[in-house]
Amino acid sequence: MTIASHLPAADSPQRRSVSDELCEVVRQIHAQGWCQGTGGNFSVCLGREPLRLLITQSGRDKRRIGPDDLVLVDGKGRAVDGEQGKPSGETRLHCTIAAKTGASSVLHTHSVAATLLGEHFLDAGGLAITGYEMLKGLTGIETHEASVRVPVLANDQNMPRFGRRVDELLDAQPGLHGFLIGGHGLYTWGATVAEAQRHVEIFEFLFECVARRVRFAPFTG
Repeated sequence: MTIASHLPAADSPQRRSVSDELCEVVRQIHAQGWCQGTGGNFSVCLGREPLRLLITQSGRDKRRIGPDDLVLVDGKGRAVDGEQGKPSGETRLHCTIAAKTGASSVLHTHSVAATLLGEHFLDAGGLAITGYEMLKGLTGIETHEASVRVPVLANDQNMPRFGRRVDELLDAQPGLHGFLIGGHGLYTWGATVAEAQRHVEIFEFLFECVARRVRFAPFTG
């Protein structure tokens, strides 16, 4: 997807195409068991100057998500004038990530493995994953011998404060592919919707491997 320098009309072919692509990805993620019910939130960038994101509305069933379940927001996470629906409660995090990383799509899942690993490694501040061939599915990783560190942030219902913490994390650790929230789930992103989806798939595979190892042997991260 190419990011527009202007804001597409609500009924424009570009917006319809981008909406359809994001919704299909969300339904596929739901089918994998990585966001059940109304869990998770997902966005795609429609414009940079000013920043505009299409994001899933709060409380929508991800199994049946459609274009009418998305809402257009500005760079502060507020619904743009004329838009119908309530943006996800975590919209501000999507705006921060999109602005800081240049990502075109931000995806937040609630899988069992990601939720439990975030809880397990919260006190350590994160976990490092190495030795798995699937690491090469993350953009820029060329060998299974790479060590990818996944930070873990404590959950926080104060979104302005949490947004500042994410902003600080991305400043301190440029080049991240994603992070976990303790007891909550994964945030990852990509230069396209397809790349962001691939990162979800890779992380979820890796988290499942680590989660199973934790059951049988100490894993220090």
